[in-house]
Amino acid sequence: MAVPGAPMPLTGHAPDRLRGELVALGRLAGPLVAANLLQMAVYAVDVVFVARLGTRELAAATLGVFLFSLTLWALMSLVSAGAPLIAAELGRRRHAVREVRRTFRMSLWLGVLASLPVLLMLAHGETLLRWAGQDPDVARRAGAFLDLLLIATVPATLTGAMRGTAAALGRPGWALGVTCMALGLGLLFNWLFVFGHGGMPALGLEGSALASVLTTTVTALAWVVILAFDRKLRRYRLFGRWWQIDHARLRDIACLGAPIALAVTFEGGLFGGAGLLVGLIGVTEVAAHAVALNIAAVAFQIPFGIAQAATIRVGMAFGAQDRAWIGRAGRAALLLGIGVMTVTAAAIWAVPRLLIGGYLDLSDPANAAVIALAMRLLAIAAMFQLLDGAQAVAAGILRGVQDTRVPMVMAAVGYWAAGLGAAVLMGFGLRWGAVGVWLGLAVGLGVTSALLLWRWTARARLGLVGARSS
Repeated sequence: MAVPGAPMPLTGHAPDRLRGELVALGRLAGPLVAANLLQMAVYAVDVVFVARLGTRELAAATLGVFLFSLTLWALMSLVSAGAPLIAAELGRRRHAVREVRRTFRMSLWLGVLASLPVLLMLAHGETLLRWAGQDPDVARRAGAFLDLLLIATVPATLTGAMRGTAAALGRPGWALGVTCMALGLGLLFNWLFVFGHGGMPALGLEGSALASVLTTTVTALAWVVILAFDRKLRRYRLFGRWWQIDHARLRDIACLGAPIALAVTFEGGLFGGAGLLVGLIGVTEVAAHAVALNIAAVAFQIPFGIAQAATIRVGMAFGAQDRAWIGRAGRAALLLGIGVMTVTAAAIWAVPRLLIGGYLDLSDPANAAVIALAMRLLAIAAMFQLLDGAQAVAAGILRGVQDTRVPMVMAAVGYWAAGLGAAVLMGFGLRWGAVGVWLGLAVGLGVTSALLLWRWTARARLGLVGARSS
């Protein structure tokens, strides 16, 4: 029975038909997809400003952001485990207010605790980059950049937990609004501190880091205000008794979230490793790889947002112990995710040159070789759009039934053993160059999606529904 006075979020009902589930999923996923796409613009703002400082500054920022982003995605994936737990608690409808508050509180605790070793690691960014064989001067500049940027780690991680909680409680639209605000702040702070406008000091590369810290901090504070004062969310009193630690709930979130963080790291490692492999081939290949990968990354934000929403929908069905609803929510997510990625794949296949034109001057003869190779890579990207969408959504619906450990192993096998292995074999063994490396990416995504989809279809036989699964 629902707790008296508790709000009924838009995620909180079980449509008896697939069409109804698709509508509910779309209402939840729409703002999350839009926010993800806008977040890409937030990242692009920093690149645009730093690029004007010079090649070495851009190289230093790129290396620093790579280390920061890799660890931050792991942290945010760790605390994202709170969303399926909250969804399940809403689905059960028993003591939902109290249980939601406990889960949210421990997600914040976990985010802060897990950030501490990451802060220590980022503080030694220059040393790590030197060990990786990077140019000493670039490593030194990247280290100074990271010394400031690492301050954003905790607020960014807490923002991830708060955003996921708001979505699980039926208020996904706030994610879009807050990200719009972050985009505006990023533009303003970079303008002020990178080049010293508005009477501010011109801090150059460090100014970009400061802009990111300020933007992230204000964004986190905005989420605090939203969760505390939104007319629906405030009934949960999410920040009540924030000082109290619940060891059992903290352990539950960590056990569910750690495999998610590792799986995300494995996927990031595949694409990061592909970049390193392409770097061994040549400068033209690196440039083409960067352009094609950025286009694919923008397209990926769509199934990623659908997967986030699917975790919540399936999680509520899992909490309600409604197997029919679980199956319906999963089918709706796969249909929507794969359907949308079919459209993006067709667009990439049909107008690759137009998309590349957003990054390179198509009329400049100096770009001809990069453009030609980027078009070949985008043809492969169009092929693996469906695979990328399928694996993202499949992982999301499995998280909804709180199944993360075996999918983590599947991600390791698919991304590293199959994907990276195939990239090395085809890129260097068969001497197919960057095209071979990208075919390896397709193999990794294909194997991973096949394994995850098999596990989802076998969920009843494997005992993943009806009881908590690991």
